[in-house]
Amino acid sequence: MFIKKIERELFLKSFQRVIGIVERKQPLPILSNVLIKKNDSTIGFVATDLEIQIESHTEFNEGTGSDSITVSAKKLQEIIRVLPEKSFFSLDIQDNKLILRSNKSRFNLQTLPAQDFPLVSDQLKEGSTVNIKQCVLKKLITKVQYSMAQQDIRYYLNGVLLVLDGEYIKLIATDGHRLAFASAKFNGLDKKLEIIISRKTVVELAKLLSDSEDDVQLELAEKQIRISLPEVTLTSKIIDGKFPDYDRVIPKYTNNLILDRLILSNSLQRVAVLSNEKFRGVRFVLTEKNLKIISSNNEQEEAQEEIENDYHGPALDIGFNVNYLLDGINNLDSEQVMLSFGDANSSILISIPETDDFKYVVMPMRI
Repeated sequence: MFIKKIERELFLKSFQRVIGIVERKQPLPILSNVLIKKNDSTIGFVATDLEIQIESHTEFNEGTGSDSITVSAKKLQEIIRVLPEKSFFSLDIQDNKLILRSNKSRFNLQTLPAQDFPLVSDQLKEGSTVNIKQCVLKKLITKVQYSMAQQDIRYYLNGVLLVLDGEYIKLIATDGHRLAFASAKFNGLDKKLEIIISRKTVVELAKLLSDSEDDVQLELAEKQIRISLPEVTLTSKIIDGKFPDYDRVIPKYTNNLILDRLILSNSLQRVAVLSNEKFRGVRFVLTEKNLKIISSNNEQEEAQEEIENDYHGPALDIGFNVNYLLDGINNLDSEQVMLSFGDANSSILISIPETDDFKYVVMPMRI
């Protein structure tokens, strides 16, 4: 017997950590499978797309001996998800089939040999290792991941730049229309490291991280990164490319406007209802102590919100993509945000008052 008895919830919790990277259509059939490894009372799962590998493990009570097999990740997930809650099931291997039994249910699944599963090779022998709290890394990712490009021909934009610089860890993402920067203090390295982590890796890591104070270990080398959490390990190739000089992109303005973050967010969401569905543009008409946010569409409909404030700089009339603005504002947990302006043709800088930990640049648009 491969696994004599295991609880549905225990199996599913560990199993679901790895299958986010599995896609049904793969160049190799075995890449649609998950590798299941049993070693006495420990069960482990491995999934890979040759760029990323995620391994998860958990302990269970009923188990002796060691064995391993690969089986369709999506089919096994769907079967276990529809089993009754808190039910138990067994797994057995017979004639290249994985047999799952639970009460009066029985499922026979095709398998492929475990020795054919393409594990990612270790390229971290000459790397560096650092530790950071899970909650800190998760917060940094939340603040920047929406700015990653999607399938851009500038492949180095399809991810996040990770910078370890002395006592600081920095994450930067840009798609060419906006740029998000977030940093935090930690017990860093005595040297500076910069690597580009792929979009898929960032998305999966965001799912795996918790809000706990537990450490996550980062191992970094020239071509690979490994992130180790309790019970989960993610290994990924690094994007080889030159990331844009983010320091040059982030402007230094003196015309600042501090607003309540939720008031601004709610105003933008209301005005966005009547914005052009394709371009999603809104205008900021800024005068002394007053900000008007205006949108219109092809049906000659218009929405307008006014927010009183303490602005004393020059008058401005400038347009932005409202979705871009909301991405930055809604992924913060601060009570206030600071908007900084140049002229009517310049980008906007969104930050948190009295801190340099977050900066978000959005290019203007013609409306």
